[in-house]
Amino acid sequence: MENLIDVENLTYQYGTKVALMGLTFSVGRAEIFGFLGPNGGGKTTTFKILSTLFSCQPGQVKMFGMDLAKDKIAIRRKMGVVFQLPALDKKLKVRENLEHQGHLYGLLGKELQVRIDRDLERLGLKDRAKDKVETLSGGLQRRVELAKALLNNPELMILDEPSTGLDPAARKEFWGNLENLRKSQGMTVLVTTHYLEEGDRCDRLLILDQGQKVALGNPDQLKAEIGGEVLRVGMRNPDELMPQITQKLKVKTLLVGGLVQIEEAKAHNLVGPLLEAFPEQILSLTLGPPTLEDVFIHKTGRRFLEEKE
Repeated sequence: MENLIDVENLTYQYGTKVALMGLTFSVGRAEIFGFLGPNGGGKTTTFKILSTLFSCQPGQVKMFGMDLAKDKIAIRRKMGVVFQLPALDKKLKVRENLEHQGHLYGLLGKELQVRIDRDLERLGLKDRAKDKVETLSGGLQRRVELAKALLNNPELMILDEPSTGLDPAARKEFWGNLENLRKSQGMTVLVTTHYLEEGDRCDRLLILDQGQKVALGNPDQLKAEIGGEVLRVGMRNPDELMPQITQKLKVKTLLVGGLVQIEEAKAHNLVGPLLEAFPEQILSLTLGPPTLEDVFIHKTGRRFLEEKE
């Protein structure tokens, strides 16, 4: 698969604070590629560099075969951007917002109106064109944001936490729109998110933590690397009992969020022996397949949401 983006050894600092450290990855054409991580992981810094808002520091970024450090203007013409914070004038109508955005792209007259009609149609907004933005739900406003970013016919769409503040149904609908754009337009989509379920919807995923790459790959393949099942055990005095569990059951244990975690191919076979060996100490048992949070725990030793913003 041909790469649309190649990033090599990218580093970025805010003064003495290192936000990204030696980041290397590539993005193929027509791929939905996600940046997943807790707050402070480096997602937004990566977004700002790829959307040309920040200049490159040490490292190299190539997009569309061009050097981001030298060809910023040409690269901008080929992308659409949706920011985390809303960028709509809520006192204007939907069509008026799109018209003003089109003018920024240098679009005028019939060509602009044709593109507006096209994007309103494909995002299910045609019947809301004359409505003021302030009367729309959060999910519909996000669709208007996406319509704005599509006006210049971008090959690449970059979105920073686009579904923050949306309810689960609106998030699912928004992601359906992204998947339809990839399918119908062959568009490459880059998205940052801290929602684990959104990471599962990406073709490939780069998991970031404290500015470094934790894992990179297809979500199912990343989870498969853990293997089998994950058993979480709530216990009295887990710190004291972990060595006993390890010795008695011959398994590796982790203490995550106050729970004893065991990753085994057939972890369900351990439930009986655990209850038999520690009947008075066990408070809860949870068994299931690995999740992306388990991938993060496996790589970092702590839970995904433990990081403070």
